[in-house]
Amino acid sequence: MPPKKAPVPEKKVLLGRPGNNLKIGIVGLPNVGKSSFFNVLSKTDLGKAANFPYATINPEEARIPVPDPRVDWLASLYQSTNKIPAFLTCIDIAGLTAGASTGAGLGNAFLSNVRAVDGIFQVVRAFDDAEVIHVEGDVDPIRDMEIISKELRLKDIEWVEKILEVKKKGPALNAKSLADKAKAEEIATQEKVLGLLKNKDMDVRKGEWTNKEIEHVNALQLLTAKPVTYLVNLSEKDYIRKKNKWLPKIKAWVDEHNPGDPIIPFSVALEERLFNLTSDEDRAEEEKKIGVTSALGKITTAGYSSLHLIRYFTAGPQETRAWTIRKGTKAPQAAGVIHSDFENKFVCGEIMTFDDLKEYGSESAVKAAGKYRQQGRTYEMNDGDIAYWKSGA
Repeated sequence: MPPKKAPVPEKKVLLGRPGNNLKIGIVGLPNVGKSSFFNVLSKTDLGKAANFPYATINPEEARIPVPDPRVDWLASLYQSTNKIPAFLTCIDIAGLTAGASTGAGLGNAFLSNVRAVDGIFQVVRAFDDAEVIHVEGDVDPIRDMEIISKELRLKDIEWVEKILEVKKKGPALNAKSLADKAKAEEIATQEKVLGLLKNKDMDVRKGEWTNKEIEHVNALQLLTAKPVTYLVNLSEKDYIRKKNKWLPKIKAWVDEHNPGDPIIPFSVALEERLFNLTSDEDRAEEEKKIGVTSALGKITTAGYSSLHLIRYFTAGPQETRAWTIRKGTKAPQAAGVIHSDFENKFVCGEIMTFDDLKEYGSESAVKAAGKYRQQGRTYEMNDGDIAYWKSGA
C-alpha cells in the first residue's frame, strides 16, 4: 500500500476586509501630533494642525509611496523610463476623547471614520511642551492608550449587542434547518466576541478564531479587529538620544494588553524640520550630522505590512511598477489588479522571483537556471514575484 498523504493544513483566513485597496487611519487624542504627522508623511498641508482640540473634523486622505529598493534596482536593470512604487492610503482622523463611544466630542463621527479604515496608526504623545495643550491636562501616554482602547471596545460592545438583540428576536431556531444552523453559528461567534470584550478586556484581533468564526467577525467590521501600529511621538531631543522615560512603560502596557503589536518611536518635530529642508542632499547631510534618520519610511512599511499587503512587480523598458495585492491572492486576481481583462481571460503567468533575478543578473540567466516558471490559476502570489501575464483574446 502506498503511504498515506499527510493532511494538508487548513489555510488560515485573515481578519479584515478582503481586497487590495485597503486604508490605514491615523488615530489618537487631540493635540498628540496626528495632523502634523499626516502632513510630513503625505508631503502636503492637508492636515489641519492647530493648538486646540478638533482642529481636524473631516478626514483627509493621501496616498503614501512605500519605499522599496527593489523598484529602483529593477528600473536600473531594465533601464525603465518610469518607475512606480506601491502606495499606502492614509487617512487623518479627528481626535478621540474620553466618552467618544457615547457621542462625546466628535465621538460618533470619529468612530464611524475608524470603522471605514482597515488598520490604525495610533499616535501616542510622549513629549512635554507647555505651548501644546493636552486635552487631559497633562502628558500621560499610558492613560491616553487606555482611553482609546476603552472607547473602541465600548463601541464594539454596543454594536454587537444591538446586532444580537435583532438576531435573537423571532421564533426558536430549528436544529434541522441549514439556515437556522448558520444563524446559530453566527450568534455563537457574536457572543464569543462579547465575552472577549466585556469579560476579558481583550481586543477582538487578539482572540483565537476558527476560519468560520473569522468570516462572521469580518462581517461585523469591528474597531478592535483592526491591526494597530503604535507611533510614539517624542521630542526631537529624546528621539536623537534614543531615550524617553515613557518608552519602557509604553512597551510594558502593549506587551500586557496587545502583545505583538509594533511600537515605533519617532519625532514629528524632527520630521517637520527635515521636511522643510530644501533638498534630499540637505536632509541626508542633516541626518548624518545628528546621527539618526527619518522614521517615515519605516512607519509606512509597517503600516503596509500590518494590512497583510504584499507587492509583485512588472518590469520593462517603459515602466517598472510595484502592484499591491493582499497576502494569499491567486494569480488571476493579481493580474486583475492591472486590468480586469487579465483576470477574466487569464491563461497563465510567467513568474520569477526578485531574489532569483538579482542572483543570476538577467532574465535569460534565470531561465537557464530553470527558475522562470509558468503558473496557472491556483498559484498563490508571493511578495517579490516578477510577473508577465498571458491572457486570451
